[in-house]
Amino acid sequence: MNQQDQQDRQDQQDHRYTRESRPDPTALGATPGATSGAPAGTASYPARLRPAALFLAAFAAVYLLAVCTPFGQAAENSLVVGFADDARIFPWAQSLGPPPLTAEYATLIVGVVLLAVVAAVRRRPLAGAAAVAVAVVTLGATELLNKAVLPRPDLSHAPGNLVEASFPSGHVAIAAGLVAGALLIASPRTRPYVAAAGALWLAVTAAAVQALYWHRPSDALGATLLACACYALATRLLPSVAPEARTRPRAWPALALAVAGALSAGSRADAFARPLVFAVAAVACAALLWLTAMGRPAPRRS
Repeated sequence: MNQQDQQDRQDQQDHRYTRESRPDPTALGATPGATSGAPAGTASYPARLRPAALFLAAFAAVYLLAVCTPFGQAAENSLVVGFADDARIFPWAQSLGPPPLTAEYATLIVGVVLLAVVAAVRRRPLAGAAAVAVAVVTLGATELLNKAVLPRPDLSHAPGNLVEASFPSGHVAIAAGLVAGALLIASPRTRPYVAAAGALWLAVTAAAVQALYWHRPSDALGATLLACACYALATRLLPSVAPEARTRPRAWPALALAVAGALSAGSRADAFARPLVFAVAAVACAALLWLTAMGRPAPRRS
């Protein structure tokens, strides 16, 4: 072997050593373009808190526009014409339901117990604790804000029965909080059905409280936004409880049920146009919660 061949072989060995000793960016699960400062799958706290902050910002915007402006108050007060017993759901709401229109706190207690039992059966204690916290915090924040923090200034010279604070709605908060909690502990196979049933229940509740003149559209939207904020906070701060990101179910079956429920629960015997407004707001509540939980599942930390 001549000297040139020996030199070529030595160059090949040096090149192989250099190539094999170069660190592989994917060897430890790193992604291309990722920095070495944080492990893959993690995010800073500001990034994880951003979804909940956006929901809370929307909550504040709804309150400021609908409650703290003369035109917002006048627009919502114009929907309250007539008497509560003209709502077609009035006889049912006065007797056995549907919950939480009656026995609201019993509905919350039974719902929380069911969340804990299902989480125990599925052996997901952390997800169960998060689900219970979402339901309880949603209602607790609603009651605190409604009764002690968020006043309703009389800016439109409304009658006495329209100046009491009602933002956000406690009835809607119970339904939205329990549905959000149930979606945290449901199995991947049953989640689409739980979401569809929850959208129907939330739409019926939100439309009914408006048709009965217990609450205004902004009250229902505000309570739903609080539930969405709690759900987003739970799934971002505790990535292990976030549902698995599998195939995204279609939204139209759940929203079709929500539309049917909202139209029936929000109907009144003395009007046609105003119940349509109630139904639109109720469907918006159902769509908001469905998209929050089902539209783009929160990433799970491996």
